[in-house]
Amino acid sequence: MEIFKVFSIEAAHHLPNVPAGHKCRRLHGHSFRIELRVRGPVGADSGWVQDFADLGAAFDPLFQRLDHRCLNEVPGLENPTSENLARWIWRELKP
Repeated sequence: MEIFKVFSIEAAHHLPNVPAGHKCRRLHGHSFRIELRVRGPVGADSGWVQDFADLGAAFDPLFQRLDHRCLNEVPGLENPTSENLARWIWRELKP
């Protein structure tokens, strides 16, 4: 079974590795929608895969580091493409 919880952050960034003149090289902002997905068996006693409150608690420290920030200033996100942001979140949350 797979469950997910959606989080939203507002953040600015620029992509330093795109060609000169590319619009994404300039500082700009986004409303990011982040889905945390968890797969596993449904617990016989709990009836759930994972407590949704635990997902929120796990993501909250990342939310505090990302929301209303310039992502380029977050260590590990110097080139904050969507792909690199997803990889960074995975590394930060990976058990």
